[in-house]
Amino acid sequence: MAQRACDCGYVSPRKPDADVPPGLLLVDKAGGMTSHDVVARARRVLSVRKVGHAGTLDPMATGLLVLGVGAATRLLGYVGGHDKTYEATIRFGQSTVTDDREGEVLATASTAHLDDDAIGAALSAQTGPLQQVPSSVSAVKVDGRRSYDRVRAGEDVELAARSVTVHRLDVHRIERPTPDLVDVDVTVSCTAGTYIRAIARDAGAALGVGGHLTALRRTASGPFSVDRAAPVEEAGAALAAGGGDGFLPLPLAATTVFPTRAVTEEEARAIGYGQRIPATGAADLHAAIDPEGRLVALLEDAGTSARVAVGFPAA
Repeated sequence: MAQRACDCGYVSPRKPDADVPPGLLLVDKAGGMTSHDVVARARRVLSVRKVGHAGTLDPMATGLLVLGVGAATRLLGYVGGHDKTYEATIRFGQSTVTDDREGEVLATASTAHLDDDAIGAALSAQTGPLQQVPSSVSAVKVDGRRSYDRVRAGEDVELAARSVTVHRLDVHRIERPTPDLVDVDVTVSCTAGTYIRAIARDAGAALGVGGHLTALRRTASGPFSVDRAAPVEEAGAALAAGGGDGFLPLPLAATTVFPTRAVTEEEARAIGYGQRIPATGAADLHAAIDPEGRLVALLEDAGTSARVAVGFPAA
């Protein structure tokens, strides 16, 4: 007997992942959601299982979160390592347990003695190559478990410093909401793995007054911009429609990240059989696109031939 819809909690059957076109969803994440929440919502919207994300965003943060659907999840390991751009508001005069506004205030100190030049100098010192210690309530894994899970379980966690680079930190506005606090709006361009919370914390420590984030928004990740992103429901609708803001079909997604190498039908067939094709002498990975516009593989040269780094067999 055929199932019928009703208002008693009926959920339509899950579609096979093969019925959903693979690609990247460019999601403009709302505040209050974890990256896992966004993935779970995308799975519900699309009725598919194979969805992943490239680079987490804290629940407080908003902005660009790149999701992969279907075969496009194979691109996520390459997408997540790109440079990032953020807009943030740093508050000096308070330090918190999480280095952002969601954590308990640990200490306060007046900023009344600080002028704009001192604040700018402290932030300027947070540019270039840095040895940065992530917050203990970050998503960094320690022996297989997230650091924030260990902290919530009552453990004392001290994370090792990591090498990051802040390419640019631009100060746009310095405001004093009270005589003892300073709020600073900044744009930060940095390598993947940089914690903007740690910049606020460390600049505040250098000034001797403490610091934390009150707002954070990711505006770019590699070649992808939040200007092309949409809420997860709208991005999912764009995927279902085959195009629109928030969705990049698999070939376009790959050629946005990697240089394109056009391959012939014979070369595409050889790649599909796991065979190598002649090298081009080009450096790094290339997206191999066949005459019909299909992504065949990510290729890299190995001597005189090009080998498959990641394959995308025809459905």
